[in-house]
Amino acid sequence: MSIVADRLNRISPSQTIVISTKARALKAAGRNIISLSAGEPDFRTPDNIADAAIKAIKNGQTRYTDVAGTPELRKAVAERFRLDSGLDYTAEEVIVSTGGKQVIYNAMTVTLNPGDEAIIPAPCWVSYPDIVTLAEGTPVIVPCKRENGFKLTAQELEAAITPRTKWLFLNSPCNPTGAAYSAEDLRPLCDVLLRHPHVWIFTDDIYAKLVYDGFRPATFVEVEPRLRPRTVTMNGVSKAYAMTGWRIGYSASPVELTKAMNKLQGQSTSNPCSIAQAAAVEALTGPQDFIADMVSTYQGRRDLVLSMLNQAPGLQCDKPEGAFYVFPSVEKCLGKTSAGGFSIKTDEDFVTALLEEEGVAAVHGSAFMYPGYMRISYATDTESLREACTRIQRFCVGLQ
Repeated sequence: MSIVADRLNRISPSQTIVISTKARALKAAGRNIISLSAGEPDFRTPDNIADAAIKAIKNGQTRYTDVAGTPELRKAVAERFRLDSGLDYTAEEVIVSTGGKQVIYNAMTVTLNPGDEAIIPAPCWVSYPDIVTLAEGTPVIVPCKRENGFKLTAQELEAAITPRTKWLFLNSPCNPTGAAYSAEDLRPLCDVLLRHPHVWIFTDDIYAKLVYDGFRPATFVEVEPRLRPRTVTMNGVSKAYAMTGWRIGYSASPVELTKAMNKLQGQSTSNPCSIAQAAAVEALTGPQDFIADMVSTYQGRRDLVLSMLNQAPGLQCDKPEGAFYVFPSVEKCLGKTSAGGFSIKTDEDFVTALLEEEGVAAVHGSAFMYPGYMRISYATDTESLREACTRIQRFCVGLQ
């Protein structure tokens, strides 16, 4: 009899982590690998933020904090929501966790009962379905058409709602597509949700500051304040502030739900790192101008990658509004054989052969509940991106 609980057998390892680990192993073995698989900024954490952490250590801020985060950070989060989106939250409605993933885990674990459904538009981040499943809920995957910009429509949402629906997830800008929702995009979805008061909304805005071409992203409560009593608005410092390793995510939600999440967190991880919290206060309240510089760099990289991938035979790549990913279709490459003799039957075959033959690591679309595509992160330096795209072009030319 296995020691492992049955619940663990219902989920899969994170495919983005699996592929990134494989790429690192190949690189350690001496292969020339360019990894475009990880969703992690290549920028350093800004000096003022790092200095705040060092100051916290020297000042002895190395003890337990409140489980939900320090009062200073919770207040800073509430103020940042107000400044960025006009959302009126109190510090009491805010919880700080060890990364955004824990926020999602906490919210699903304290709300889902067996058989409750969570609507997840696809393509979607790899962890959403597994977190819902682990919390004994049922993920309901709704494929969003490429011709609609990979965005959920009001008709698709209406059709997916049942009496068992507990949650709707929305990630904007989206990992893996980069698709982002404007206020105009969200309005029809809000109208559907107003007709179904039993459905809660989990809005993952972790990439909200990383948008291009003047795009203005919106979030649910900003567009429709009447949804506030049943919405969790999540964000964090990992992407916009280049602080992935600091592990600080946060959310705002009605006090009852925030307290329930606090109760669970108190019996699992307890408070996030005190030093990382001090750094996050500086991130949220300090200078914000470096974000625009980072966004400008990402936009240039996006445009380079788009241009080069669309020159690769068989690939079709649309322009994303935000995040730092592109999500090209590889469907016209399926059914072929690579120059190295790999039979390319699926998107996973495509990325496996690409890694083995050309040393470029990407993530197959099936990992994001959307087969026939692959995700490429352009959160790496321009020269590496140019070389990686040259290798991808060469790989596609060699398909027969």
